[in-house]
Amino acid sequence: MRTDITYNEYLRILKEEFIISPDNTGSCPVTDVLGIIQGKWKNHVLFTMCRHGTLRFGELKKLLPQITNTAMTNTLRELESSGLVTRKQYNEIPPHVEYSLTEKGNDLMPIYYEIYKWGTNHL
Repeated sequence: MRTDITYNEYLRILKEEFIISPDNTGSCPVTDVLGIIQGKWKNHVLFTMCRHGTLRFGELKKLLPQITNTAMTNTLRELESSGLVTRKQYNEIPPHVEYSLTEKGNDLMPIYYEIYKWGTNHL
């Protein structure tokens, strides 16, 4: 599947044929992406990491005080398994772990910007 198409080409293809994901599973890439970032806390965590950069678990928890430790752990694991967040463990005394956005995670930021623009225009 071509990823270098223009918006107008995308609209034409969308109207003329079914767009499927690169692995030919029959699902739409938009649906797949929304599946990766859906969840109560994923967007909060991604946006917070975008704003603040690399963070330790406790720092992230202070910035998102409403999230439980279990929800934070599960969210970070899911984002890591999706390739959006990287986890770096330091075997020091005391040991600590840092989380940061991967290149793939940073590539979501222009999409969030477009959502921001849509929201300011329509909400």
